Amino acid sequence: MPWSKGDYPPSMKNLEPRVRNKAVEIANALLEEGSEEGRAIAIATAKAEEWNENHPEHEEQ
Repeated sequence: MPWSKGDYPPSMKNLEPRVRNKAVEIANALLEEGSEEGRAIAIATAKAEEWNENHPEHEEQ
């Protein structure tokens, strides 16, 4: 089941919106590749948090 900015797993609700959006993007890609939903969520959350640390917001603007 693909997720979106407004429809995401409950475990992502406490993430900052920027991190959550990236996690949703990564999770959807993992699902497309055949990963299990629970594993995709865990990996996507970790990778999105790592991405956020390496890409501060001020660089985005």
